[in-house]
Amino acid sequence: MRRQARWTVVLLSVLLAAVIAGVGCGPGSDDDDEASADESGPLKIGVMNPFSGDFAFYGEEVFRGYELAAEEANANGGVMDRQVELVKGDATTPEQGVSQAERLASSEEVDLFTGTYISAVSEAASETAARDGKLYWETNALAEDLTDRDLDNFIRVGPSAFGFADVSVEAMGTVAEALGKDIGDLSVWVEHEDSIYGTSIAERQAEQLKKEGAEVVGVGAHDAAASDVTDSVLRAKSADPDVWLMTGYVPDGNLLLQTARDQGFAPDAIMLTGTGDTKETLDAIGAKGLEGVLVVSYPRPDVNPEYGPGAAEYLQAYVDKYGSQPRAPQSMTAYTGLKVLFQALDEAGSAAPEDVRAVAEGMDEPEQSLPTGYGVDFDEHFQNTRALPTVIQWQNGKQVTVLPEAAAEPGSELQGLPLGG
Repeated sequence: MRRQARWTVVLLSVLLAAVIAGVGCGPGSDDDDEASADESGPLKIGVMNPFSGDFAFYGEEVFRGYELAAEEANANGGVMDRQVELVKGDATTPEQGVSQAERLASSEEVDLFTGTYISAVSEAASETAARDGKLYWETNALAEDLTDRDLDNFIRVGPSAFGFADVSVEAMGTVAEALGKDIGDLSVWVEHEDSIYGTSIAERQAEQLKKEGAEVVGVGAHDAAASDVTDSVLRAKSADPDVWLMTGYVPDGNLLLQTARDQGFAPDAIMLTGTGDTKETLDAIGAKGLEGVLVVSYPRPDVNPEYGPGAAEYLQAYVDKYGSQPRAPQSMTAYTGLKVLFQALDEAGSAAPEDVRAVAEGMDEPEQSLPTGYGVDFDEHFQNTRALPTVIQWQNGKQVTVLPEAAAEPGSELQGLPLGG
């Protein structure tokens, strides 16, 4: 009897172990359910942008570009066979960039990140994403430092500060010609807001202008949040430049233009870099005050269709969804950038930074193949070298793409210089 009891205990133990193993390893296990949910659930992308405060208008505009790209992808089966879900991270400062990236990675469990309207936010948020092993796909932020860091999770598909600076300097040749001068006879004052965004552009502009033989009569810096820029304007005015070249955001750019008007500072040409081509500036300065002003900015939907194939379709999709023309050009660059991301993710079959980077290294699309006129070719720092801005000019209260010539519609050209002439 004792022997039979012992065998009964052994048999029950074996059966219990088998049941436990079946629960842990069988098709109904919690682990497998979670893995299946991860593979079939939405592809969650954390979007880092200012969604409140002074820059919320532009953060939302960038988001609209992402939203259009995501809806287009979802209507065609999604990305990696998963529906795309965009999750907002509201950040205007680097500190908010860190806290929001941490929240999105932990609480929201996003698969990767994208952005960004503000370079300083991109810098902070991407470093936080790197610590969590998440990809940061940059579409809009410009500061050169972002790619110079060589973070192993960072890829910038949009333009860089150097791209904006180089296009502005290249345009100076056309400006000089319009003023009846050679670029070697041109005098330029370079003004910029003092974050990594404005500083990296201005330093490159000054360097390249000098190489072209232009005289840089001064370089000034101001706080983008300043409520009074009179000193900055008076310093530039005292140098009496042919061209006032400035980089900033919308509020400080508008304030500089208003202060220049009030102080009687009227150079022969004014060129803004990065912003200054939206209705917000038109409302602040007026059509007369902006007439002839040039802006180096993200490509607009009015580009020549041969330069930006798909721009007209993007414009129609925007109008259909939001009931108006795009409020700022940043949205089309955001839209285009996310479409390239989706292509890379589908090819990689993974959102892991190393897998997406491996695909990005081999991407090769010629310039003028995307709605913005961009192409795709990443350098050793994972900067897209085929993403360049265009130049618009304010003409009769409208933004008209004038440079490069290939981007301009037939009949659109630079005019009205010198200003007030």
